[in-house]
Amino acid sequence: MKRFDKQTVVVTGGGGGIGGATCKRFGAEGAQVAVFDLNLEAAEAVAAAIRADGGQAQAFRCDITQRDSVNTAVAACEAQLGPIAVLVNNAGWDIFKPFTKTEPLQWDKLIAINLIGALHMHHAVLPGMAARKAGRIVNISSDAARVGSSGEAVYAACKGGLVAFSKTIAREHARHGITVNVVCPGPT
Repeated sequence: MKRFDKQTVVVTGGGGGIGGATCKRFGAEGAQVAVFDLNLEAAEAVAAAIRADGGQAQAFRCDITQRDSVNTAVAACEAQLGPIAVLVNNAGWDIFKPFTKTEPLQWDKLIAINLIGALHMHHAVLPGMAARKAGRIVNISSDAARVGSSGEAVYAACKGGLVAFSKTIAREHARHGITVNVVCPGPT
């Protein structure tokens, strides 16, 4: 028996990079992996690689910045794979510019992807976890949240917000058997 046998695991931004590697590892551990990504082709490639290695995976197009897209993807995932046991909020995006060289439209996109997207995912998945009194959430933040990072002011602010949000959600849902953890990778 593997650690995540028959458990449905959602990974946002699962179509590549850290998300793709996370999906593949969960697949190797027996999870039914839901690869959520804005780029469906990339998500399908990761899901196909998991299946080729003997795992179970489905790709879902999901724009985490749009609540309707999140609701649709979560509903489709649960209909096909069952209740979500683990949520990994990994999707992220950044630009590298000194703050004074950025523009408000860039801030909007950074905040939508790096903070609002995770809020949408939590809001869609947490009620089911709370009702089942079980669940695991891992939020991928950044070392920039802890120490700052030149050229990444708004990104760092979003990732710092995700750390504080995660601590609060962990407190609110500990009584429901839900754990919330944050991983803060450095340059990857």
